[in-house]
Amino acid sequence: MLIDSISKLINQQINREFFSAYLYLDMSAKAENAGFKGMAAWFMAKYQEENQHAMKMIRYLLDHGAQVELASIENPSSDYSDPLDMFEQTLIHEQSVTASILNLVDAAMSSKDHATYIFLQWFVTEQTEEEATVGDIIAQLKLVGGRGEGLFMLDKELGSVAATVMQPALAGTV
Repeated sequence: MLIDSISKLINQQINREFFSAYLYLDMSAKAENAGFKGMAAWFMAKYQEENQHAMKMIRYLLDHGAQVELASIENPSSDYSDPLDMFEQTLIHEQSVTASILNLVDAAMSSKDHATYIFLQWFVTEQTEEEATVGDIIAQLKLVGGRGEGLFMLDKELGSVAATVMQPALAGTV
């Protein structure tokens, strides 16, 4: 059984994961409205991934006999000047999620909750990958510098990446 303070922190993280999903759903819609269907697909894949993260945490709480306490999801800020701004905001957001998960890891360590500490290692690794991926996209966007041809190519590439990510996620949905 989890101690209350750890359960409370995991519930807060579940809310952050659902907010992340909501944020990426908003970004997906904004990208598609701007004509970037590949970026929209990439953000939609991120939306699905964040929902899966939240569900993984919910399952962890339930498996440990803890209460799941869902909270309201805040509205995402949806003012982006261009794709570069959108991905820079994504990086800032992912860095805040990383900080939150690391805070949870610290709490698990200090309370000697070994099971939660081990469970959270997957999320630590995932966040490292998330930040690196978004950093790479930002670097590519800076390289193309807003030029149409470069944005077109990057948009196509992100759409292809999203398609490979979404296929396994959608496989068990029917």
